[in-house]
Amino acid sequence: MFDLKGRCHCGNISIHYKTRIPPEEAALRACQCTFCRKHQARAVSDPDGQIDFRVARPADLQRYQFGLRSAQFLVCRECGVYVGAFAPEHEAARGHATLMVNVLDDEARYGTAQPALYDAEDAQSRTARRRRVWTPATLTTD
Repeated sequence: MFDLKGRCHCGNISIHYKTRIPPEEAALRACQCTFCRKHQARAVSDPDGQIDFRVARPADLQRYQFGLRSAQFLVCRECGVYVGAFAPEHEAARGHATLMVNVLDDEARYGTAQPALYDAEDAQSRTARRRRVWTPATLTTD
């Protein structure tokens, strides 16, 4: 198990990512929506792993939503860093997420992301895909 940590630039949002996939072998995705392209997203997920997002200053967490509004794009309001996308389940603190590897301390171990298009998905198929391929996650605010 690989135990990786990271944070946004100011440290408000910290990340703990556990995965069985070596960073050098992870399949990175570069979503082609305008939001992800503008943030140069390199996303990773492991359905057998775990992502824990911890927010020190909840007022500085932006949960941006657009399109189908089926995920919260977690952005630090203080430093502007996009750390990942979180799709909450029944409990607001639990769900599935994809992580932006650029926020990890070991981000240099990851390779190039391959373009990914999701425009043809409806809300139901998008939710099903995320549950299948995204990482189980928690989002905790102090």
